[in-house]
Amino acid sequence: MCGITGIYAFNLVGKFNLVNITAATQALNKRGPDNQDIYHDEFVGLGHRRLSIIDTSSVAHQPMWDESKRYCIIYNGEIFNFLELKKELEQKRNHFFFFTFRH
Repeated sequence: MCGITGIYAFNLVGKFNLVNITAATQALNKRGPDNQDIYHDEFVGLGHRRLSIIDTSSVAHQPMWDESKRYCIIYNGEIFNFLELKKELEQKRNHFFFFTFRH
């Protein structure tokens, strides 16, 4: 199972704590030895440790970004029915994006 961590800076003290997101993510090493990455801005720090199960390629590393690079997601879990979801989305002429984008 993957490991996730996060910090939200409500105030100046929180902003100083954002530097700890890398250490917090590294502390989750046993939760996901396959990859580690973080996202941070002025107010939010997110960390992810990956345990590769279904998609073992680097394309599935997190954080994941939408095509516009506006939205970022880190989540813990696998989309086990992604093939069925892909088929359904393609039939509705939606763009299928699971495991296809990386910032």
